[in-house]
Amino acid sequence: MIKLLIHWLVSALTLLVVSHFLHGFVVRGLEPALVAALVIGLLNATLGFVLKIITFPITIITLGLFLLVINAAMILLASRLVTGFHVFGWIPALWGAVALALVGIAVHAGSKKI
Repeated sequence: MIKLLIHWLVSALTLLVVSHFLHGFVVRGLEPALVAALVIGLLNATLGFVLKIITFPITIITLGLFLLVINAAMILLASRLVTGFHVFGWIPALWGAVALALVGIAVHAGSKKI
């Protein structure tokens, strides 16, 4: 449970950091970042999971890079649902997906050491 909370908080902080460096990626404070991280996680666990199953052959062909496209789509959808979190276009969403994926890898690797 603690690992899940840490991952949620780190993801929200990642959204805040990405919004400072990436044009077209806007987060208006910590609360929208926390809600956006939660919504992105829920979307990835539900709709994203179904899309990943459907697009599995494309994912194999692209050596997993298509997963970033699906995650970017989930970020774009979350930006439509969460007030105070806006992503303007696919390129900022892709960079946000890359940042969240790298943070997810780091958090997962760090939790293995604990």
